[in-house]
Amino acid sequence: MSARPIRLGPRSIAALALISAIGVIAFGWPLLADAGSGLAHSADAPWLFAALLPLLVAVVVATIADTGLDAKAVAMLGVLAAVGAALRPLGAGTAGLEPMFFLMVLSGRVLGPGFGFVLGSVTMFASALLTGGVGPWMPFQMLSMGWFTMGAGLLPGPDRLRGRAELLMLGAYGALAAFAYGTVMNLQGWTYIGGLSTGISFHPGDPVHENLVRFLAYCAATSFGWDLGRAVLTVVLTLTIGSTVLKALRRATRRAAFEAQVTFETPDRVPGG
Repeated sequence: MSARPIRLGPRSIAALALISAIGVIAFGWPLLADAGSGLAHSADAPWLFAALLPLLVAVVVATIADTGLDAKAVAMLGVLAAVGAALRPLGAGTAGLEPMFFLMVLSGRVLGPGFGFVLGSVTMFASALLTGGVGPWMPFQMLSMGWFTMGAGLLPGPDRLRGRAELLMLGAYGALAAFAYGTVMNLQGWTYIGGLSTGISFHPGDPVHENLVRFLAYCAATSFGWDLGRAVLTVVLTLTIGSTVLKALRRATRRAAFEAQVTFETPDRVPGG
C-alpha cells in the first residue's frame, strides 16, 4: 500500500483560499495605490504576520478535522520544518543556492497541498529565526514558500505517477516555482526601493501595465542569476537524490498511518459468559 498525499477537505480549501486571498492583496495593493499612499511594506508587515499565524493554525486544524489526522502528522510536520530550516543557511547568500527548496518540493508532493502550505510557511519562519533574517519581508517569505510547497502537492498523478517520470515532473515544477518565488518576493521589495533608474523603478499611480513592464525589467536586471541558481540546484538535487528522499518520506507517512480509519473490534464472546 503506497502513501497518498493528505487530501483537502472543504474546510481546508476554505482556509487556504482565505489565507491566499489575503496574501495576494498584501503583495499587490501597491500596484493600485496612488502616489501619496505611503508604500513601505514595513508598515503592513506586522499586520500581515499577525493575521498569518492564526490562519496557519486554522489550516492545520481544518486539515485535521477533514481527515482525522493525529499528533503523528503534526510531529512529522515539525521535523520536516526543522530539517528545512537547517538546510537554508547552507546555501543562503551564495548565488541563490538554497537546498531547502528541493526538500519543500518533495515534502509538498508527499504531504499534499494543505500540510504543504503550512510546512513551507513554518519552515521559512524557523529559518528566519535561525539565520537572524527577521524583518518586514518575513511574512511575505512565509506566504511565498507556502505557495511554493502547496503547488507541489497539487501536481497531477499523486497515486499513480512514480519513478523517473515523477522526478522529471517535480524537477520541472521546482525550476519554474523557483523563478516564481523570486519574482513574487521581488514584488514585495520593488515597490518601495528607491534609487533605481527610471526604466526599472516603480512609479506610484501609473497604469498597472506600465509598472508591470518596469517590474519585469527590474527582475531581469537584479535577480535572474540568483533565481537561476536556485532553480538549477533544485533540479539537480531532485533528479539525483529525489527518489531516495521520496521513498523515505512515503515510508514515514505510511508508518504514521496518515488517514487510517480508527476501528473498534467487538471482543469475542466468552463461552458460558
